[in-house]
Amino acid sequence: MKIFAVGMNYAAHCRELHPDKPLPTEPVIFLKPDSALLKDSNPFFLPNFSERIEYETELVVRINRLGKCIPERFASRYYDAATVGIDLTARDLQQKLAEAGNPWEISKGFDGAAVIGDFVSVEQLRDIRQQSFRLDIDGKTVQEGNTSDMIFGVNRIISYISHFFTLKMGDLLYTGTPAGVGPVHIGQHLEGFLGDKKVLNFYVR
Repeated sequence: MKIFAVGMNYAAHCRELHPDKPLPTEPVIFLKPDSALLKDSNPFFLPNFSERIEYETELVVRINRLGKCIPERFASRYYDAATVGIDLTARDLQQKLAEAGNPWEISKGFDGAAVIGDFVSVEQLRDIRQQSFRLDIDGKTVQEGNTSDMIFGVNRIISYISHFFTLKMGDLLYTGTPAGVGPVHIGQHLEGFLGDKKVLNFYVR
């Protein structure tokens, strides 16, 4: 199983982190190892190598068939379910590595850094191109977004990725985070929602 993720896919988030940089003209893709996956409402344990772990709430889709060089117009056939996930990021480590011109995968791919909720069939969603989602921490909404604000939509991303990587059943795609990222702290209770349906539920330890 491969875990794909998209960086800088919402204009407001791009301005939030990199106000002086232009918006991307192609999807910004990185991968997380399968050991980063955190599921089944298991707790996330803060690691000792970072002073600032931040949440990035995202729509995640699940690939349901083998695909290579997929035309965008057919990409919707290659995923069957969606959920809310959190791309946890060691922000201080990422910034340090980026400033040195070094790869920053360890700031995104550490154990537990790909939190995943319960999947909902795309047939149960009104329209994945206009899907709202949000994150609550301790009962307060801290981040919310809508896929209509993506720079690159789900189908465009899948088509793009498939020209470099063969997609396989069970692969996951984290589609990018809107503005509003922030730190997590021990004891917090995080809940993710697709529309009004809660699909993600875990604690920080």
